[in-house]
Amino acid sequence: MENNNEHNIKKGHFDAFVHAVGSEIEQAQVRLITAANAQMLFHYWKMGNYILYHQNLHGWGGKIIKKLAQAIRFNYPEKKGYSERNLTYMCQFARLYPLNVLRSFIETDSILSVPNIQNITNEVLKLNSGQFTQELTAQIQSADNQSLEITQEVPAQFQNVEKTVATIYKIKIEDIEDLFLASPIARINWASHMVILNNPLPLGVRYWYMKQSVEMGWSSNVLKMQIESNLYDRQIKSNKVNNFTATLPAPQSDLANYLLKDPYIFDLAGAKEKADERDIEEQLVKHVTHYLLEMGNGFAFVARQKHFQIGDSDFFADLILYNIKLHAYVVVELKATPFKPEYAGQLNFYINVVDDKLRGENDNKTIGLLLCRGKDEVVAQYALAGYDQPIGISDYQLSKAVPENLKSALPSIEEVEEELTLFLDKDKNP
Repeated sequence: MENNNEHNIKKGHFDAFVHAVGSEIEQAQVRLITAANAQMLFHYWKMGNYILYHQNLHGWGGKIIKKLAQAIRFNYPEKKGYSERNLTYMCQFARLYPLNVLRSFIETDSILSVPNIQNITNEVLKLNSGQFTQELTAQIQSADNQSLEITQEVPAQFQNVEKTVATIYKIKIEDIEDLFLASPIARINWASHMVILNNPLPLGVRYWYMKQSVEMGWSSNVLKMQIESNLYDRQIKSNKVNNFTATLPAPQSDLANYLLKDPYIFDLAGAKEKADERDIEEQLVKHVTHYLLEMGNGFAFVARQKHFQIGDSDFFADLILYNIKLHAYVVVELKATPFKPEYAGQLNFYINVVDDKLRGENDNKTIGLLLCRGKDEVVAQYALAGYDQPIGISDYQLSKAVPENLKSALPSIEEVEEELTLFLDKDKNP
């Protein structure tokens, strides 16, 4: 019997040991992939700078990129990723992100280490203010002027891509790499960069989408969808209706305001043209992953049509979510009509109930989110006056524009529950 117990203990220790080793292997793979992606982006950025330099130096036109792509294909047929299209993107990549822009991104990162809606807005606006009017061409011309003093060294020096880039920016090669790898442009993949490059976004907005892609783990398809739905405008620029400043302490009020969007855009492919509240809700839950993506960072699904018995009456809250960043429950009420003042009273009631029935001692105040099919902002702001509970009011729009390949990749709530059940059963019966 003791031998069996000893065997079980040893087996338990060994299983934990194997699990830890497996976890390290998986993390190492992620780190290697991330490092490889950053090095590839650095290579593309250097290539873009090098091509732009020689275009300027020799007066070559755009056709040089086509000729270069053909030459690479002929001389290095095994090398992929150097098509005319990709080389053009490399040049655009280098032109849009010269070294002073990379430095500004790093500086902005340090300022925005704590999410604050005012800081985020101010810093992004600074990046849009035209402080980077010195384009790469001017820096290249400066490098040309400097090279005239060392004419005999120029041919050998500029056969090396890294030396060329270092000369352009008047900085050590290793310092350039350190700056590049420390900036947010090194943290998203090339496909996502191409999505951003294909959109005429101001510099600060490009920075914001990069940061969101890293934080949210967006694929390039999701990033494209978010740009097309004007997420930046809906989350940063819109004048949001809420009473968070009056009802929540800072910085939670800032974070809640930042996370709120107006309007929300939900894809309801398959819903009725005139969807009622129940139909909208069914569709929201059907593809829960996608809708949590639209809700924003850190939201987790808790319940829908959550039943509460209060006194002798039954009540059902539409949707209850939990936001990990806010450490708070979020009660969502969906209305298929424009905002009415009485809707705020109903939501306030549900917030009080969730605070009493679900909120734990480590949870912050429950937040209410009222989603309506339109609102008069003045009426909505008046309606919130006097409520002690934090409430936000946003419009929502129904869209059927989500790509089919993305929809098929999103599990239904039933599939999520089924997979979770199988996992738990497996865990109980190893």
